[in-house]
Amino acid sequence: MSAATDLRPGQPSASASMPASLPAGATRGKPDPTITDLLATAGRPLFSFELFPPRDEEQERQLWLTVRRLEALAPDFVSITYGANGSTRGRTIRATQQVAENTTLRTMGHLTCAGQSRDELRRAVGAYADVGVRHVLAIRGDMPGGPTEPWVRHPEGLANATELVELVTSLGDFCVGVAAFPDVHPQARDADLDARILVEKARAGAGFAITQLFFTAQRYFELVDRVRSLGCDIPIIPGIQPVTQLRQIRRFAELSGADLPPAVVARLQGAGDEPGAVSRVGVEIAAELSEELLAGGAPGLHLYTLNRSRATREIYARLHPGSRRP
Repeated sequence: MSAATDLRPGQPSASASMPASLPAGATRGKPDPTITDLLATAGRPLFSFELFPPRDEEQERQLWLTVRRLEALAPDFVSITYGANGSTRGRTIRATQQVAENTTLRTMGHLTCAGQSRDELRRAVGAYADVGVRHVLAIRGDMPGGPTEPWVRHPEGLANATELVELVTSLGDFCVGVAAFPDVHPQARDADLDARILVEKARAGAGFAITQLFFTAQRYFELVDRVRSLGCDIPIIPGIQPVTQLRQIRRFAELSGADLPPAVVARLQGAGDEPGAVSRVGVEIAAELSEELLAGGAPGLHLYTLNRSRATREIYARLHPGSRRP
């Protein structure tokens, strides 16, 4: 097994990059607060970053370079994606374990119920628990054809994310997050239904939600208002994706259902073909959106890094968040 698929600390390609530190969930002298605890008590917006598991040795090096740079910012937590249909579950669990065991970062593992049995899901949760990962982002996931392909339940699996939340919380003292959709889920395309489903997930035990990427702040605030009108106060953290390449734009919209405002597309296209110029405009757009969201009371920001830290660090610096770790 290569280093790209077996991220053990003793291997040269990984150990050269991994910072040594306390295990996840451990501090000297006191228990580590959960993300839900932080949202309730921090008195400031949380900042977090999303990573994806590496496929090969080069991606592994890039992941750990990004982890080292982001760890210096002392984010409130990081999460590692699972693949919408569970396609990366083995790599995700290994990468999550290594980040948890070899950094100071509060680490959240992703979990989807697409294409998996209850037993497989229980084993994944157990693998997280074995290394002290007590945070799980529970997502229904998509079929292999993408978010618009009709959902088919695994014959021995779960029907939806609400059932996944119930399963995870039944297996131990986990802090569970879920997904939210400011631009409506691409299958049903029903904003009121999205709000009701989010409330169901909260009642099943979810402590917070993280949104899919979006580009219009008003859509986020409308989602929050719909959920609050149903009597639910679950914190909803905006997910922010800085667009750094023109070819990303349509692909992001296809995968997430995000609406691409013409003004955003025009600004990015107006940057020309020079990659640095496109990235600068993408960072400006993401930072402006972040500022508007925080000014409107968003409880934090979750930045999708694509395992590249530069744009993320530029947004972070522009927002001047100050001291991170409580």
